[in-house]
Amino acid sequence: MKIGILTGGGDCPGLNPAIRGFVMKSLDYGHDVYAIREGWRGLVKGITDDNPLTVNDVDELIYRGGTALRSSRTNPYKDPAQLEAVKENIKKFGLDAIGAFGGEDTLGVASKLFKDGFNTVGVPKTMDNDLSETDYTFGFDSAVSVNVDAVDRLRDTARSHMRVIVLEVMGRHAGWVALYSAIAGGADAVLLPEIPFDADALCEQVKRAYARKKFAIVVASEGVEFPKQEGEVATLDAFGHVNLSNRDVGATVAGIIEEKTGLETRSAVTGHIQRGGAPTAFDRVLASRLGIRAAQCVHEGDYGKMVAIKGTEIVTAPIELAVGTLKTIPVEFYETLTTLFNK
Repeated sequence: MKIGILTGGGDCPGLNPAIRGFVMKSLDYGHDVYAIREGWRGLVKGITDDNPLTVNDVDELIYRGGTALRSSRTNPYKDPAQLEAVKENIKKFGLDAIGAFGGEDTLGVASKLFKDGFNTVGVPKTMDNDLSETDYTFGFDSAVSVNVDAVDRLRDTARSHMRVIVLEVMGRHAGWVALYSAIAGGADAVLLPEIPFDADALCEQVKRAYARKKFAIVVASEGVEFPKQEGEVATLDAFGHVNLSNRDVGATVAGIIEEKTGLETRSAVTGHIQRGGAPTAFDRVLASRLGIRAAQCVHEGDYGKMVAIKGTEIVTAPIELAVGTLKTIPVEFYETLTTLFNK
């Protein structure tokens, strides 16, 4: 078989180990895997390698962050001409199947292409851990580890200068990264997209923590919802998502805390630092297992599926189900953990 492989959306630790697992297992079956560069944009522009990937091409990817295939946030279903180019290039290159490695948007395109008669298999990648039908996605553990290290470092400064510090982390619609980072980092408060923002309650939490130890740490997801300002207009990306780059959540929350409490407050943002660097051991193993299982799906003709982890087992689920509903934090799950933030 001639298989195309691509990575779409934001990069994250674990993509390269997943690519490695997919290619190595495909080679076991005697299939050829061709790199499609720059995600779905690669199929729009016809960017593929002339030669199939070899063991030497992927062997050293196990410890590397980012994606060796490069990426883009391209939605060919938004433009009929781009969609036609994708379909024509799949036929032109003679690709029997496509392995799509990505999150909600990348896999959404793969799901639609499958419905249009093209063989696709999905591998879930998102630092936000917000894809349904899987317990974890690779990139999540690595991102949380980076943020916990940041919290530990910020705590030293907060304690030394008797300050409140707000750390803004990634998480558009789901607060998994923020919640896990706050718990593991021992933060005094956490702000999530799933929980309505209550400035007064937050400031009371901060004041209690400050009265006890003369500093406080708050972790805030970038997707926290503030009351909309009159005349506020949001900008959208190719998939219709609000652009979060100019919201300055950390700085906004810090300003609110300082104004309401009179406590000196600073903010920090890990931002794209969460995306880079070597993946954790957990993400390396998870990504490798998912890549191998995806290659098995292609070999077996089990298309339109996304590989996933349930408990400790690698399973499959229809891509359509995986991207149909985002996996957000249940209120009950959050409430069981509030004892860690209300002292």
